[in-house]
Amino acid sequence: MAVTRRTSRDIRSESRLDVLHALLLAGEASRNDLVGTTGLSSATVATVVSDLLEGGLATEARRTGGRVGRPTTTLRLNGDRGRIVGVDVAETYVRATVFDAALDELASAEVATDEHDDADRVVDHIVGVLDRALENSALESSAPGTGAAGRAGASREDVLGVGISLPGGMAGWGGAAAPDAAWSHVDRLRERLGLPIVVDNPLKAIATAELWFGEGRRHASMITVNLGTGVGAGIVLEGTILRGATNFAGEWGHSLLAFEGRRCRCGRRGCVEAYVGAEGIRQTLAEIDPGHPLAAGTTQREFIGALAAALEPPSPDPAVTETIERTARYLGSAIADLVAIVNPEMITLTGWTAWALGGHLVPDVRRRVGEESPGDAAAGLAIEVSTVRGNSVATGIATIALERFLGDVGLVTTRVPTAL
Repeated sequence: MAVTRRTSRDIRSESRLDVLHALLLAGEASRNDLVGTTGLSSATVATVVSDLLEGGLATEARRTGGRVGRPTTTLRLNGDRGRIVGVDVAETYVRATVFDAALDELASAEVATDEHDDADRVVDHIVGVLDRALENSALESSAPGTGAAGRAGASREDVLGVGISLPGGMAGWGGAAAPDAAWSHVDRLRERLGLPIVVDNPLKAIATAELWFGEGRRHASMITVNLGTGVGAGIVLEGTILRGATNFAGEWGHSLLAFEGRRCRCGRRGCVEAYVGAEGIRQTLAEIDPGHPLAAGTTQREFIGALAAALEPPSPDPAVTETIERTARYLGSAIADLVAIVNPEMITLTGWTAWALGGHLVPDVRRRVGEESPGDAAAGLAIEVSTVRGNSVATGIATIALERFLGDVGLVTTRVPTAL
């Protein structure tokens, strides 16, 4: 098998990404700060900074003087370079979030959807919610007291790139939903938007968000488990997102947890998602207490929120408590399988179910993983709720779109996603 050799151009590309990442995390830094953070040489940092300044990606923030020597100039990312939009297309909503070029969130818009909408309707939702988010961004920019004074209102002309996260993969199992079908209409979507777009799935998006803004800064091999309507795992190995031969890696929610178990929406029986997805958790509650008032009649998010409320002292609901205990066992056993295969340093839980219930789930999940992981696979393994808050899918897919823009302008030649 041929081994890909890294060229000097690739090395310089990686250095630019390292410096960009360091500036993103620091907010503001001097060249010497960047040398210390990245481990790059002073000469390399100086060259990279010149490239970023020339490309308009970075700007000089201020000059600081000391008693000895020349004043020091600090740098920051140039948020006014343009706008990046991240669009999270889920089963029950489409949400567009506008970021500046420093990946600071400016505004968003969301529309509720029906998972039975056809692909044309999904495309309409994406176009409409993106325009609304840009309008909201313009309003935020002009509102007094927002801290955004001097920023021009966003329009399509300001957009450097759009990242669109589409769930995918269920079509092959007979459980296709509208967002899956939209994969075959990307050309139409590109034509309707008239903007550079990159499309990826939410598991790659959450892994990217964790790499740039979360535990990926400190761990080379990690897994981010997404809990919501669907369930999946964004996998990072040695600092690189695992994609697989057909970009399908991470669909752990459709791996087997119980032989001939509950029917999953994908058509199989016993999938992880059928036990730890939102509807799976509702089914667990119904099995424990068939007449429980929370077992039916609410949306998934309302149901999960109501579970969290029912766990609060001084009188936590016994049936809900048992539901959480069982869910933690299911989740811990399923994660133990991931640990046996991937052997990560860190696992984070993300998604709206994790935000609501993670504090209740994590202790029992840790215990279960420790008991069921083979050998020393879980030795030293950390399991936590992700520190990347907000919509991590929108943040991650916007970051992928920014990486694509950097590739388009020639600043990055490696780690650039393929535009679909």
